[in-house]
Amino acid sequence: MRLIRKFQPERNSLMVQFLPQAGKTPRDFGMQYLGLLFFMIGDGVEVGYLSPFLVSSGISEHQVAFIFTLYGFAAAISAWGAGLLCEYVGCRKVIIAGVVLWVVPQVLFLAWALPSHTAWGILLTYSIRGFGYPLLAYGILTLIVKEVHAEQRGLASGIFWFCFTCGLPTLGTVVAATSLPILGEYLTFWVALGIVILGGSLSVIALPNNSDQPKALSIHQDRRFLQFLKDGYAYPSLLLVCIIRAINSAATHGIIVFMPFYFVQTLGLSNELWIHFLETIFASNIVFNVILGAVSDRLSWRGTVLWAGGIGSSFACALLYWVPALYGHSHPWSVYVSAILFGLTLAGYVPLSALTPSLLPEKKGVAMSFLNLGAGCSVWLGPLIVYIFQPFVGVAGVIHIYAFLFFVSGILVSLIKLPQPEGRILHNQNSSSMFSPMQL
Repeated sequence: MRLIRKFQPERNSLMVQFLPQAGKTPRDFGMQYLGLLFFMIGDGVEVGYLSPFLVSSGISEHQVAFIFTLYGFAAAISAWGAGLLCEYVGCRKVIIAGVVLWVVPQVLFLAWALPSHTAWGILLTYSIRGFGYPLLAYGILTLIVKEVHAEQRGLASGIFWFCFTCGLPTLGTVVAATSLPILGEYLTFWVALGIVILGGSLSVIALPNNSDQPKALSIHQDRRFLQFLKDGYAYPSLLLVCIIRAINSAATHGIIVFMPFYFVQTLGLSNELWIHFLETIFASNIVFNVILGAVSDRLSWRGTVLWAGGIGSSFACALLYWVPALYGHSHPWSVYVSAILFGLTLAGYVPLSALTPSLLPEKKGVAMSFLNLGAGCSVWLGPLIVYIFQPFVGVAGVIHIYAFLFFVSGILVSLIKLPQPEGRILHNQNSSSMFSPMQL
């Protein structure tokens, strides 16, 4: 242990912290970041055309909706389990499992289910594939937050979400737009598979065998598996993290369901404007993921999530409805400004990945499982809000429900409390100073 002294001007006092000397930097995981980027590019290739392709292959729209629903539930379960599995078998094995559970079902999906037009085969193979990407992605995230020094954990999380979002859906759709006119839809699936294999290989090959050694398994420790879950539920802050993370991405999964129709059919704006609007949101988010992740290391993880994420996203989300409605025809550039602002504020949630492991310092994988569960639940939560409320409150109502949830998430962030382990003197994040340097 190394004694570190930090002067915090806001409180005008000398704080003393005991922090572990051991710790890696984000640079040590450069190949994992690169592998994640390629993996998510491959995963995102199909986003824009899979649904109509399945319908054109003879699968009904109702069946397609059911297929996507099961895929979403599989992804949610896998995201939740990734952190727990990292505690017991190690992050390396979890990452490898993610690659296998993506590649093998996809090969069966392409080589057998699609050519035979077998509905149950498509349902089975595609649903199983839903377990794949969360294991790889959140296995990498868990590994990074466990091994990167606390002082750079916000930056490391920002780079992770930069690579994740840059791949899915941003560059994935670019690959699809390039490949589809040349190779067609079916062969483009195989191109995506090749990119996923490349990304998975980079993630695993460059990972040292002795990295993140798992806990030795025994009968006694196997009984403690449920105890790990109980320990997690015993900390209310972990449940808050799960809820906040679900709110974070719910709107982005929901707006793609109804906003295209709002732009084109209701407002009479062009489809091109809608597409560029969506691309601008993700492009802005990609850039500010890294920026706000680094800034939060200097200011406050929790404070950044509260103000830039919760409060900021609440305001920016409401603008997504009002700016296109009021200025979409007269000042189209203002629509892109609202998209940039929304992408920026969504990046305010990035430090949540850095904050979460501090809730259970000795069981970081368990803590991350709650964060990952929230990320997985957002996949179905956003569309579910649309399904339930749009018939009653319309587009404006749904947008303002999302805005309200963002605001609630900011309140929930303020309720998160960090434990203060014996033997350490930690700066108290629960104090009135929300932006003191390097808060844990």
